[in-house]
Amino acid sequence: MNAPPAPRPRILIVEDEPAICDTIQYPLESDGCETECCGTGGEALARIAQATFDLVVLDVGLPDMTGFEVCRRLRISHNIPVLFLTARSDEIDRVVGLEIGGDDYVTKPFSPRELSARIRAVLRRVRGGSENVVVPSDTAARFVVDADRCVIFFHGEPLELARTEFRLLRTLIAKPGRVFTRAQLMDAAWEEPDAAMERTVDAHIKGLRAKLHAVRADDDPIRTHRGFGYSLVEES
Repeated sequence: MNAPPAPRPRILIVEDEPAICDTIQYPLESDGCETECCGTGGEALARIAQATFDLVVLDVGLPDMTGFEVCRRLRISHNIPVLFLTARSDEIDRVVGLEIGGDDYVTKPFSPRELSARIRAVLRRVRGGSENVVVPSDTAARFVVDADRCVIFFHGEPLELARTEFRLLRTLIAKPGRVFTRAQLMDAAWEEPDAAMERTVDAHIKGLRAKLHAVRADDDPIRTHRGFGYSLVEES
């Protein structure tokens, strides 16, 4: 029996210029995606609250709020991948975008086909996460890493982690007790560590702690070593 076809990826395009939105939609729909467009951050947040999307293409310069602010609000309750669009190429824009949880960053003007390829690459990286996850038998362990599915279990509960969060936590889990500098964590967890800044690590650690705390408020396994970096507390 043939397997049922995979569902078409649903992409939300948040762009206030209709011509640019049309330019993005055409190659994505040609690649088999379903797309929706909206022109403000408020409308984007409302749509994401009401429907499921596989990825958001998010313009930084929106009329009601910045794309960065939209992403900050989105990250409170969603781990949906975000690809930023911006008219500026300043490094600080890129750093801020990655720091608050962006998955990729494209500068205008851009090639629609290249943008489509970047979106497909992000979708490939994030798929195979927590969907249809089978909990490992060793649920008594504090952490269980399922590398094939890119899932980490904390006290038997699967964590909903973005790509960088998964790599960061996996690095700490691999060597409990070892103190990693921020530079070492960037090398291990970021695809382009030179494009990041050390404060980006602090932001991701803060997000990880919040997700761990949501599962077990009485267990804080990540230790801060001021002036050095971070480690995973060894189990006694």
